[in-house]
Amino acid sequence: QVQLVESGGGLVQPGGSLRLSCAASGFTFSSYTMSWVRQAPGKGLEWVSDMNSGGGSTYYVDSVKGRFTISRDNAKNTLYLQMHSLNPEAPAVFYCAKGRGSWFEGGFDSWGQGTQVTVSS
Repeated sequence: QVQLVESGGGLVQPGGSLRLSCAASGFTFSSYTMSWVRQAPGKGLEWVSDMNSGGGSTYYVDSVKGRFTISRDNAKNTLYLQMHSLNPEAPAVFYCAKGRGSWFEGGFDSWGQGTQVTVSS
């Protein structure tokens, strides 16, 4: 059974950095596109970043380009999101999500429990 467990969230000061991790199991991790999505209270799910199965191609939502970096270690079945220059904003829960194939077919079929990120002084 697919399992995705996010970690690394917490409280960080404006301008600070944080690295999120997602431990995956129950499927062939190296064969699937993986994504990070986030949700703030009262708002819908927002796509943040995608990475193809091999790790050679990435996409980011405009608001995080240049500040966030998605990466993966297929040998460890782990997805990462390195975040820099974090802005003060409403707390958001970040989820990692499993894609439907090896490229950017769109859509997700599994996600984790999430890890909360709060940027505040």
